[in-house]
Amino acid sequence: MTKLRIFSLLTIAAVVGSCAPAEEEPMEPMMSFFLTSAGPGDGAALGGLDGADAYCQSLANSVEADGTWHAYLSAAATADAAAVNARDRIGTGPWLNRALVEVASDVANLHSENNNLTKETVLNERGGMTNGRGDTPNRHDILTGSNLDGTVAEGDGDTTCDNWTSSGEGSALVGHFDREGGGANPTSWNSAHPSSGCSQENLQGTGGAGLFYCFAV
Repeated sequence: MTKLRIFSLLTIAAVVGSCAPAEEEPMEPMMSFFLTSAGPGDGAALGGLDGADAYCQSLANSVEADGTWHAYLSAAATADAAAVNARDRIGTGPWLNRALVEVASDVANLHSENNNLTKETVLNERGGMTNGRGDTPNRHDILTGSNLDGTVAEGDGDTTCDNWTSSGEGSALVGHFDREGGGANPTSWNSAHPSSGCSQENLQGTGGAGLFYCFAV
């Protein structure tokens, strides 16, 4: 075989080899769940679901967390819109906290007794813990407007503070992120009891602060 022939074959092999698809590097795990470190400050008036989502997104952006973020909130049906279930607006999981600890593998696991939501794992967007029952001030009431299964809580009274637009009259179903306290379901992270009102003062007076959960979808 001539030197020219050998050179041509080597050149072809090099070109073919350079065109081979590169192996994709595995994606780095990222935070996909947090509890807001603070609420917007006007009680349960969050600007509706859109306003709550935008607030989640702003907190995520402030710590350079990628993705699209939604609030874990349900909304009641109105004359112009169907009801919205919190469980349907948070993606499919799995979800990791700021410490990259998995808190739930999927929607079913999240709404089961086998999830990993505890005072120690429900971290805020900066990785900090939140005051729970027994701390001063207690901030364990988390706005959800939801039943245990993540569907909108419907009844005779308001359960979503007028679909997250009221900071006055009304009420919202709240969960206990630390899984302690009173109410019909005291150990529930998403559906422990109704709030006594929708204002910042009302929420703080019964152990809350207008906080809510955020999920990357």
